[in-house]
Amino acid sequence: MAKTKRRYICAACGGVSHRWQGQCPDCAEWNTLTEDAPASVFSMKHDLSSGGRAFEFVPLDAPSEPLVRRSTGLAEFDRALGGGLVPGSAILMGGDPGIGKSTLLLQAAASVAQAGGKVVYVSGEEAAAQVRMRADRLGVVKAPISLASSTSVRDILTTLGRDEPPALLVIDSIQTMHSDTIEGAPGTVSQVRGCAFELIRYAKESGCALVLVGHVTKDGSIAGPRVLEHMVDVVMSFEGERSHQYRILRSLKNRFGAVDEIGVFAMEGKGLQEVANPSMLFLTGRDEPLAGSAVFPALEGTRPVLVEVQALIVRLQSGATPRRAVVGWDNGRLAMLLAVLESRCGLNFSTAEVYLNIAGGYRLTDPAADLAVAAALVSALADRPLPDRSIWFGEVSLAGEIRPIAHAGLRLKEAAKLGFERGFGPSDVKTGSSRLDYAGLRQLPNLVDRVMR
Repeated sequence: MAKTKRRYICAACGGVSHRWQGQCPDCAEWNTLTEDAPASVFSMKHDLSSGGRAFEFVPLDAPSEPLVRRSTGLAEFDRALGGGLVPGSAILMGGDPGIGKSTLLLQAAASVAQAGGKVVYVSGEEAAAQVRMRADRLGVVKAPISLASSTSVRDILTTLGRDEPPALLVIDSIQTMHSDTIEGAPGTVSQVRGCAFELIRYAKESGCALVLVGHVTKDGSIAGPRVLEHMVDVVMSFEGERSHQYRILRSLKNRFGAVDEIGVFAMEGKGLQEVANPSMLFLTGRDEPLAGSAVFPALEGTRPVLVEVQALIVRLQSGATPRRAVVGWDNGRLAMLLAVLESRCGLNFSTAEVYLNIAGGYRLTDPAADLAVAAALVSALADRPLPDRSIWFGEVSLAGEIRPIAHAGLRLKEAAKLGFERGFGPSDVKTGSSRLDYAGLRQLPNLVDRVMR
């Protein structure tokens, strides 16, 4: 018998090491190496250039049946997917524990089943009676869903092979699945990779849409090998703060549509409700203009969403070290913007505590938010409200310039639709048919002059 050789796989980057280490030598992450199934040294010496089954190549323009997307019954879910479920696709959905992944998928599965599609829902974390209890609370217990509780991939594939393939197969979750052909406990790198491969292969061969629920680590990334995200067609993240009712379904990878598309839901007593106009959700409670508040038209994929940026400046009386607290934005980006305001505009934040918050628990990654954050900071420092019903957008350079951004017309159109009257941003923006009174700013001192005067 050939001698076996141990190897360890990094859960963060997929790197291979032949001895255990506390730190991965490839990506420098700590405590991510786990033992993989032993590989045979003899098997790695086989010549694979012969003995296989030859296949035929086809031209790129060969005629083929068009793939018709299937709606999930939830418009926001379809939007994040790029138009609906593609037959034979594999979707990986991650999110924090208790955020509502199983609730969303059960609602979508019920809608597909009620529309005439065959749906199989396999839970590895809950008993069938527990899933049925949730369905009763959501009001979808009468939906014709084939429900099962199992963790064996062999049993699942054998059962599915007896009948015609379903239109939708939900596996909740991939970390609980186990294959008897692979050594290791459920959730290990080798088990997750092997089980996902078998399930994805079944989806590709049968034409059913596969949805895998994935656990996340403490830093928000999907647990298991990074190669799992490469194996699937779509990677989605279900985000939100438990203290807020809204949830965002974000597309991080999509082979069949645009990335960074979002679907917005609100968690209600009877499940997740779609939010057709998320801007109204994040702008509630704005009765009168206040100092330190600015509205920014963020862009998520092709959807503009208006959010409120709030800033608070507190002057220190003693020589204590001032704090910098940020919620919903990058802390390093705030430090850079404060440095630009001090260096290029002559403002003093060194003796003041700075607090920045994106209202509603929303998380901003758009660089165009620089100008809105700067406007909120200057307004809070001067204790003067910004012009009423105005929006602010633009990227700020280290030289204090207001740089152009993408899709300014979409942002202005969304703001005008919600009743905003003024817009401030880069000077080269073409307003087109927008009804807003737009003012272009070239330098950051132009913003300070407007607020301070």
